[in-house]
Amino acid sequence: MFPVSPENTRRHVTGAGIGLLLTALLLASLAFMPQAKAFEPEAKVVYHADFADPRRFSAMLTSINNMMTHYQNEFIDADVRIVFVAHGIRFLTDDDLADTPFEADEELKEERETLRGRLMSLASTHGVKLELCEITRSQIGLDEDLIYDHVNFVPSGVVRVAELQNEEGFAYIKIE
Repeated sequence: MFPVSPENTRRHVTGAGIGLLLTALLLASLAFMPQAKAFEPEAKVVYHADFADPRRFSAMLTSINNMMTHYQNEFIDADVRIVFVAHGIRFLTDDDLADTPFEADEELKEERETLRGRLMSLASTHGVKLELCEITRSQIGLDEDLIYDHVNFVPSGVVRVAELQNEEGFAYIKIE
């Protein structure tokens, strides 16, 4: 125990004052720092699928699988999405889309089952989110029931891509 003296009291009060001052400065600086959202993923990526080529779609699925495997191996939380617009609808249904601009060709018909399996695996196993442009679906009159499971409808695919990039900080990837 320290003897009570004016000098010891001043040191104790001065030390407490400095501690309070540092705490106040820390709290004030936190008020000006950008606030992270709770549980926000470290990686956010949106893929844009508006093409008809099954080989290109297969390459995109491979890219996404490799990305998700990397993130999981590194224990990185990721929010990866595919936004389907125009010809991309071909990869979300078993319907041949006859008499539409997106009609299935022989190459797609041959690869459809494999592509569907890979896509559904990404959605169910890795949590990749699938989003389809409602404008595309409604303009060709395709019934919602003919779209694969795990697909969410968005009012406009291109608007969704822009929102994800500009408002939510997603990186944009389009396989060429």
